Amino acid sequence: MDYLRSCWGPASPAGRSRRGSDAAGRQDGLLWYKDGGQVVNGEFSMAVVQANNLLEDHSQVESGPLSATDPGLQGTFVGVYDGHGGPETARYINDHLFNHLRRFAAEHKCMSADVIRKAFQATEEGFISVVSSQWSLKPQLAAVGSCCLVGVVCSGTLYAANLGDSRAVLGRLVKGTGEVLAMQLSAEHNASYEEVRRELQASHPDDPHVVVLKHNVWRVKGIIQITRSIGDVYLKKPEFNKEPLHSKFRVQGSFRKPLLSSDPAITVHQLQPTDRFIIFASDGLWEHLSNQEAVDMVQSSPRNGIARRLVKAAMQEAAKKREMRYSDLKKIDRGVRRHFHDDITVIVVFFDLNAMTTAAWSRPSVSLRGGGVPIPSNTLMFSVPTELNSSY
Repeated sequence: MDYLRSCWGPASPAGRSRRGSDAAGRQDGLLWYKDGGQVVNGEFSMAVVQANNLLEDHSQVESGPLSATDPGLQGTFVGVYDGHGGPETARYINDHLFNHLRRFAAEHKCMSADVIRKAFQATEEGFISVVSSQWSLKPQLAAVGSCCLVGVVCSGTLYAANLGDSRAVLGRLVKGTGEVLAMQLSAEHNASYEEVRRELQASHPDDPHVVVLKHNVWRVKGIIQITRSIGDVYLKKPEFNKEPLHSKFRVQGSFRKPLLSSDPAITVHQLQPTDRFIIFASDGLWEHLSNQEAVDMVQSSPRNGIARRLVKAAMQEAAKKREMRYSDLKKIDRGVRRHFHDDITVIVVFFDLNAMTTAAWSRPSVSLRGGGVPIPSNTLMFSVPTELNSSY
């Protein structure tokens, strides 16, 4: 249960707001939120609403030392992990990716795209080792995966690394007009995009059916829309695409090369005085709001509670599409709620140029995870081996 608490945040009865300090966030029914807080580089707001029976979106904000050995390497780390097939991969990423990043930053004595890439690779390899160790007992773990969106702000540089279809959108001020325009920093890996399909077909020239249009949706082997992820081991290693994995998960035929990639697309952006904020969110938000609509809402609203307002706006749009009232949508319980919208995670980071130039240690360190409705341990797909609790 200690493991569960670390993933889901402190427990509170579903349907009641958590009282007292909101240092660890508050729970209101299926909504968890942390309206505001300070990070090394500015301020943040964070919110998660659950739709699945088990929350598949996991997330974190870490601010302070980004190196395991150098306290002077200060910055902010944001992670949004949108799981599919179950919560296990997203939960594993939440437990391990940031620790890997701090270890590689210590080895390289700096923050860089290479450090982030190595942290992704180590996380992928760690999860594959868990799948392998659990194969005979829980083979379905091979069919669980997660998108992975990471943002790192360090020394005036913003890194956005992504696998899958979560999104990072920058709000940038246009000096001449006063407008704040949306600028997407993350590349998306979804087979619905023609350029993504071409990339996949080029890497698998001997497989004319590597991407298939099924029920008017483009999918890898007719199964999954995203083309990059952590996990989904049965689509990456043929030795896990067989019994005892259930036949409904398995890909028909054989494959020699991984069908999905775990190599993140990384954007390196030097922050400018006109860069106001950045929105990190799972695709549950972007299904209902455009980049510019989200940026306009952030720009025109108070900072405190803005992540919660974005989640509410997405839910209002979801209700409108189903011709129902938002108040009625809120009454629908997890599990059934997934028929109306996905889990939604939103983290907004506001840049404070003064904070970036003053002593970073003048601001408190932050280590926070997005929450959800507490669940009993017997709903987990696998028990947690000892090695999952280690730093690396």
